[in-house]
Amino acid sequence: MDNDRITRRGLMLASLGFLVSGCASGGWQFEPSFAYPRLSSRYRRQEVDYYGNESPGTIVVNTMERRLYLVEGGGRARRYAIAVGEEGLTLKGRATVGRKAEWPSWTPTASMIERKPRLAQYAGGVPGGENNPLGAAALYLYRGAQDTYFRIHGTNEPWLIGQAVSNGCIRLTNEDIVDLYARAPTGTPVLVI
Repeated sequence: MDNDRITRRGLMLASLGFLVSGCASGGWQFEPSFAYPRLSSRYRRQEVDYYGNESPGTIVVNTMERRLYLVEGGGRARRYAIAVGEEGLTLKGRATVGRKAEWPSWTPTASMIERKPRLAQYAGGVPGGENNPLGAAALYLYRGAQDTYFRIHGTNEPWLIGQAVSNGCIRLTNEDIVDLYARAPTGTPVLVI
């Protein structure tokens, strides 16, 4: 019967259901068998050797590699594949995670709408949920008390991971932002190179 078939879309929606149910219960939950339904294995999160000088707990974003590292100490880091900003739009240098949000809402800035007029349709904002470009969670990057308007966030377009496509934010798959969100408290230092 057609109703008994398992489809990729069904698996993806089921995985989002696990994420949503985890948020409602106060903790993220994710079924590993649903991870990365559309991505190449080269984009999978993994623990790797790390040779930088940053302290454990630091997030290092390497825009050229299209990788984000959460430094764990002992010469190790957790590595995530990312999508980055288009040329000239990415934050560079140091920041801190100033705020965190699960299923955040999104409103394009005036400069985003100026660069991409099609975004004007979202000027009133997009509520959190599976159709929101920020995905399942966001880490808001600050310099001092000032919001930079750059985010490390999930995505509703996981097939763009590995590309330079955003208005400057750093995108991870929803599965990966859920993992990073749980590991990176407010105040986490961030270095974007």
